[in-house]
Amino acid sequence: MPELPEVEVVRRGLDRWVTGRTVASAEVLHPRAVRRHEEGPADFAGRLAGRVVAQPRRRGKYMWLPLLPEGAADGRADGAAAESTESTEPAEPTKPAEPVEPTEALLAHLGMSGQLLVGEPDRERHKHLRVRLTFSDGGPDLRFVDQRTFGHLLVADLVPSKVGDRVPAPVAHIAADPLEEAFDEEAFFAALKRRRTGIKRALLDQSLISGVGNIYADEALWRSRLHWARPTETMTRAEASRVLEAAREVMSAALGVGGTSFDAMYVNVNGESGYFERSLEAYGRRDEPCTRCGTPIRRDEFMNRSSYSCPKCQPRPRRARY
Repeated sequence: MPELPEVEVVRRGLDRWVTGRTVASAEVLHPRAVRRHEEGPADFAGRLAGRVVAQPRRRGKYMWLPLLPEGAADGRADGAAAESTESTEPAEPTKPAEPVEPTEALLAHLGMSGQLLVGEPDRERHKHLRVRLTFSDGGPDLRFVDQRTFGHLLVADLVPSKVGDRVPAPVAHIAADPLEEAFDEEAFFAALKRRRTGIKRALLDQSLISGVGNIYADEALWRSRLHWARPTETMTRAEASRVLEAAREVMSAALGVGGTSFDAMYVNVNGESGYFERSLEAYGRRDEPCTRCGTPIRRDEFMNRSSYSCPKCQPRPRRARY
């Protein structure tokens, strides 16, 4: 599943290609892609037609396109330029248009194989195309492609989040991610002490910290020399800060090279893969030598998936929590 760096790469691509454009139509080719939109595919398409897309946003692994009313542009209710007139009378002073704030958004979760791709309208359809948005300017369209149909799209109201901004209602409970200014490090440390769980399980808890998945949790723990089963209640504030800094470092590095692509499932909006797989130190490197000490990397079963660590650099705690 794409994690914070991969989703942010896609968000940046969408910002370039769709911000300020007006949706002409939305075509749902597979109802499962909009299964979380309770009113159904017809309502989904109807609520998108004619809407202006504001700058895309993201929190953790979710991204959304805020939707402005039809005719809005640059945050104004009426984006059209004033009509010219032949009158020679002095023009009345015009009152600046009031900014328009979006009240709804198109929310996307990519799941295991979802992709948001930008393409020319006449390009051949992808065999796993689920939803297609066209725009009134006739330019490149936006396509939601999802082989396994685990991802989804829906139109949702924007509501106050737990950190004070406005986000789509289904993600209001999600914590800020470690790259956001809104992330509260002290609150995170206090939550670790209360949870009495393993540190990796805490890193994957999106109500504590968003955007971190299996890959970057393993990489952050390798960098901070902590075992994934370390009980959170035993961690010091310095250790918690070390994990957070490692998470920020590894995700920023991944973002700089387009994210991590193990196969064709994750690509950016132009269909290009990321290259961070080449820089992974722990994840997926079972029996390969640790680049720090040479000890073979160990794979453990964890929450129906895998956890990778160095037995020497990240010794298992005497009292582990799984």
